[in-house]
Amino acid sequence: MDYRICSFTGLKIHKTAEDLIKWNVVTAILFLALGGFMALLVALTRWPSVHYLGPANYYRFLTLHGFDALLLWILFFEVALVHFTSAVLLNTRVVAPFSAWIAYALMLVGAVFVNIVTFAGKADVLFTSYVPLKANGVYYLGVIIFAVGALTAFGNFFANIIQARRDKAYKHTLPLGTYGLAAASIIGVVTLAHGAVIMIPVFFWSIDLIKYIDPATYRLIFWGLGHSSQQINVCAMVAMWYMAAAFVLGAKPVNEKLSRTAFVLYILFINVASEHHLLVDPVLSNWHKIVNTGYMMHLAVLASMIHAFAIPASMEVALRNKGYTKGLFDWLKNAPWGNPAFSATFLSIIGFGFLGGITGVIFGTEQFNIIRHNTFAITGHFHGTVVSGTTTAFMGGTYLLIPYIFRRELVLPKLATIQPYLYAIGVAMFAISMMAAGSYGVPRRHWDITFSNAIFSFSFDPSIDIFLSMMGVGALLAVLGGVIFIIVSLGSIVFGKKTS
Repeated sequence: MDYRICSFTGLKIHKTAEDLIKWNVVTAILFLALGGFMALLVALTRWPSVHYLGPANYYRFLTLHGFDALLLWILFFEVALVHFTSAVLLNTRVVAPFSAWIAYALMLVGAVFVNIVTFAGKADVLFTSYVPLKANGVYYLGVIIFAVGALTAFGNFFANIIQARRDKAYKHTLPLGTYGLAAASIIGVVTLAHGAVIMIPVFFWSIDLIKYIDPATYRLIFWGLGHSSQQINVCAMVAMWYMAAAFVLGAKPVNEKLSRTAFVLYILFINVASEHHLLVDPVLSNWHKIVNTGYMMHLAVLASMIHAFAIPASMEVALRNKGYTKGLFDWLKNAPWGNPAFSATFLSIIGFGFLGGITGVIFGTEQFNIIRHNTFAITGHFHGTVVSGTTTAFMGGTYLLIPYIFRRELVLPKLATIQPYLYAIGVAMFAISMMAAGSYGVPRRHWDITFSNAIFSFSFDPSIDIFLSMMGVGALLAVLGGVIFIIVSLGSIVFGKKTS
């Protein structure tokens, strides 16, 4: 028998889908551990009173942190969700197992290539790798191989959906979790197409087969990859919110058509909204920039606002239906705050909404963006989206998948209970501190803003030191929360008590 019936959910779980989810989740967690370690080193360097790394290692580890934490951890987990939502949620099988395993292998090979060549000091080009900075050709080759693997995984998603339709696995339309991952996969295909258009020529440039790459052209096409990859994360994160609310509380969307419409808005407008990275570039007209940042961006923001109201509303309705109806907030007081899958989801909604979403609207506006874009404030903003939002949500998703897919109980349950709170507080502290420091002009990536090794003395506003010290303390709390997550999740997967 190549499938089993989950005793928790009643879902039919295909053995190949289960194995693919397991391998992708474990790989994602391992790269989170690596990226988190790099984050610690980078934060201790940006903390002026510590200033841990020298310039060479700082830019090297910053490159690795961006690649491992932003791309590898998140995309491997998203591929796990691809298989979960297209096979498990639909009670169907993986249509092309060989192709799915090839996708995993390509992603892993590409990830290893990038890490090795960067560790070797041959790719200190940061996440953006802006031309004319040039890395070793193996770096670009690794990125291309990884992207081909991810594209193949998204292709598997659509193949599974077609097969489920043929098998009549669902009646009218896709479950909302699957629908959200469909939106993520569509954006993923468009995003990876941008990557192919620019990374393949840059690879040839790195091995001297092409003599020149125009920097403005590179930036324009790169941000179709770089920013849009975050929008894959947003769709997957929101889908994870809906699924967590359903699995933990039995919550149903208050208006499912509106929620689906919001995902469509992401598909139509989120890629267009990446232009705020190019507002100081002379190649785009002012009219074009104003239309993009003043109108197009807000249509994507509207989608997030819909989800931000719809998901807590569905939670409230579910909890009130359980009898928590005394007063305005009785349902919230009696929510399962001790369940890390729920608390991580709720904290992700709050963190993404206030630290990522609201600041994104502000920083994406043309007039304000010109002032803030190359400051530490932007680093605080995208940590609010990717870390406080997506990573926290995926941590909650891991706590769900451990009993459903790995069939294990959580080890160290008390640590698991406090982990989301510790992590969320740490992330909020360092993200807010980054944004505050950026308002004083602290740059995004500079190794040494105090110029401690310069031949002249330099003093800066003491408020900056306070904010950067708060950032360092917040980073330590977040890293501690991340370490607990890794210990609990991997410990549960390996040593957790088996469930039926």
